[in-house]
Amino acid sequence: MSTALYYFSPLMFSALRFMLGSAVLLLFCLIRKIPLPKKEDWKWYALCGVLQISCVFAITQSALQFVEIGIASILAFTMPFWLTMMAHFFIPGEQMTRFHLLGLGIGFGGLFLVLDVNPWALEWTGTVFVVQTLCLIAAVSWATASLIIKKVLNGRNQIQLTAYQMVVGTIVLFLFTFTIESEPMASWNGMAVFCLIFAGMIASALAYFLWSHILSSGGAGQSSISLLLVPVIGTLSGWVFLGETLAVDTLVGIGLVLAGIWIVNRKQTGAEKKGPPAPVNHQQKGAL
Repeated sequence: MSTALYYFSPLMFSALRFMLGSAVLLLFCLIRKIPLPKKEDWKWYALCGVLQISCVFAITQSALQFVEIGIASILAFTMPFWLTMMAHFFIPGEQMTRFHLLGLGIGFGGLFLVLDVNPWALEWTGTVFVVQTLCLIAAVSWATASLIIKKVLNGRNQIQLTAYQMVVGTIVLFLFTFTIESEPMASWNGMAVFCLIFAGMIASALAYFLWSHILSSGGAGQSSISLLLVPVIGTLSGWVFLGETLAVDTLVGIGLVLAGIWIVNRKQTGAEKKGPPAPVNHQQKGAL
């Protein structure tokens, strides 16, 4: 993403990558003869596209004018915490346990190292604080869309769901690009095309399809922490394709992210599933 910003303005790049991702998924729908969404599903697909794509990227990409990309990413990736909390209240059987909180904490701490973000760089006053708060709102928006996918749209064709929510999200992103962004920009060369293809086909079409599939087939809390792998994969891709260096603290951060994911997804013992033992009623015990 940071490399792409040499060639594109932030919102323009987001709109173009999701346009390419939408085209790839629609082509796949055509080849596989996947039908159009049912009439009653359109409103949910559109809502998910606006919440999960348009709002998230309009806010986080506009935020780059005021905060560093690492801080915007860190705040956006608080999404697993919000989704885990929402699932605890709205999805039966998705109780938030101490292992969820421990794993999220360790994984999130690792993310600071992966993205090379100093937590003390967060500001608590002025315009920057407002922007940081908006990034948190974007994370909640993303979590809300994921809750809808899990609770309302579970069982829908995942390619269909991903394709049509991305179409709606792309249209709204282009509207944001030409109304919010002061100077939409695209400068084309080989590297720009590579960045767009990678972001559109891999980081958008494939990644969002996999996310919908993982979310539909597993618990919301357990699934959502896997999203912390996205910055890890981005960092490793920069190392493989762009020759970027991996510092020791980055490798430690990757290890912490993986440890956090393992803790959340580990199989619980029978005692952990049942919770703490019920308190003993001493009056009844004495009576017996």
